[in-house]
Amino acid sequence: MTTQRKAVALISGGLDSMLAVKLIQQQGIYVEGINFFTGFCVEGHTHAIRDKDKHAEKPKRNNALWAAEQLGIKLHIIDVIEEYKNVLINPKHGYGTNMNPCMDCKIFMISKAKQWMIENCFDFIITGEVIGQRPMSQNKFKLPIISKQSGADDLLVRPLCAKNLEATLPEREGWIKRDALCSITGRSRKPQFAMAEEFGFTDFAQPAGGCCFLTDKYYSAKLVDLWQAQGHKEYELDDIMLLKVGRHIRPKPHFKLIISREEGEGRFMQGYRREFMSVQANGFKGSITLIDGAPTPEDFALIASIVARYGQGKNEDWVTLVFTQKDGSTQELTVKPFDDDAQLASWQV
Repeated sequence: MTTQRKAVALISGGLDSMLAVKLIQQQGIYVEGINFFTGFCVEGHTHAIRDKDKHAEKPKRNNALWAAEQLGIKLHIIDVIEEYKNVLINPKHGYGTNMNPCMDCKIFMISKAKQWMIENCFDFIITGEVIGQRPMSQNKFKLPIISKQSGADDLLVRPLCAKNLEATLPEREGWIKRDALCSITGRSRKPQFAMAEEFGFTDFAQPAGGCCFLTDKYYSAKLVDLWQAQGHKEYELDDIMLLKVGRHIRPKPHFKLIISREEGEGRFMQGYRREFMSVQANGFKGSITLIDGAPTPEDFALIASIVARYGQGKNEDWVTLVFTQKDGSTQELTVKPFDDDAQLASWQV
């Protein structure tokens, strides 16, 4: 009797990883999925907070879990928040267009998958990578670098473009048939869409780097601002979570305002009132603002006027704002709402 081989697949929730798994499943290989939580994932946080996302016509979901369900495989979600810090802070291969360390990220995740593979007695690793699809981490010259530096070497199979690469150990040993793999290249999605139709996949996440906040230029700008303000690149989970919500305004180098934009964000930010000084308008329904930094008493009038500008009292002559300290003590200040939109725009992170 032959031994059934087992593969672990990196599951992002996108179409490519689904197709890669399906191609290997068709060859009689047992597959389980693995998904790494870095803290910068879009799913499972922003969608759960914002009211507009909760009431969207298409329900939000964790695409990795959903994809695993469609494929009929077990999915392991692994927290790598602490380990990932060094990847982001000191990327050997640098950043992409924004603050995305894609090469180092892929090397890190595949190395973690290799470790998991050994610990759980699996035979090889699958990814949904395609030659030429992403300029920083998926070209023909960089894919072998990822294989080598991750330690996966020829135990890493890329079913969607395997025919354009050197044969891996699972192919050479006959665990999988090279002829049944693909030779997709480039950024066109037509081959993948045709395969999806063939496999009966009618609903899947669209690719755009959208599963990671580090590919977003606005989020990246907030992260850089955070690092510059604190004078170093270290961060905690709360730091990067708060970068995902609210309007961020830095009127002066020593403090920043995080102003909620809708009720869902406001409810989430209420949970941080014991960690930050907060400001809200008195008598008007509106946003909650967290003050990150160390404003001086002379800064309070400016802060109050900015917060008033973003509340329902923005058209009033005077608005009273309530400052709440971390210990729960309060003080009030009545000001005119800030009226220089160009200046506000220049302060927005």
